[in-house]
Amino acid sequence: MGGAAAYTENGTGPLRFARLTEVPPQELARHMSDPRMADHMPLLTGSWDEAAAREFVAAKEACWQRDGLGHWAFLRGDTYLGWGGFQKEGEEWDFGLVLRADCFGLGPAIARKALEFARADARIPYVTFLLPPTRRHLRPLARVGAVQTGEVQYEGRRFLKFRLETG
Repeated sequence: MGGAAAYTENGTGPLRFARLTEVPPQELARHMSDPRMADHMPLLTGSWDEAAAREFVAAKEACWQRDGLGHWAFLRGDTYLGWGGFQKEGEEWDFGLVLRADCFGLGPAIARKALEFARADARIPYVTFLLPPTRRHLRPLARVGAVQTGEVQYEGRRFLKFRLETG
C-alpha cells in the first residue's frame, strides 16, 4: 500500500483488516486527535502527534508478537476507517473498535467480520467488551449475544463489561 497520498475520503472496495503498520502515522494521529474520540474513550488523554502514533503502533505490534493476535487497521480500498481487534487482558480476549467519526455507521459490519474471526479461532472461547458508562446504545451488543457481566475499573476508570461466547 502506498503512502499518505493513497488515503482517500470516499473508500470503495471490500472491507479488509490490515496491520496498523500499513497506516501512515499522521493518519492515526489525525484520527485520534479528533475531539469526538475522547467522548467515549476515557483513557484517551492528551494530544496525538506522529510520535504518539508510532508508539501506539509499536505497542500494538508487541501484542502481535507476544500473543499472535492484536489490533488491525480497518480499511475499505485504501481508505483508513479506524482500528481495533483483540487484545489479551489476562486470560481474556478483549475486543475494541475505534472508528473515525465519519465511519461510525460501519461498526456493525466490522464487528461482525471480527467476531467471525474469533469464532473460527480456537484460542478465543469468548470475547469481552469494555465500554464506558457514557455509551448509551448497547442494543448492538445484545443483538450479537453479549451479556453484561458487571462493571470493572481499568486504569482508574469505570467500564461496563460484557461477554460474548464464541465457541
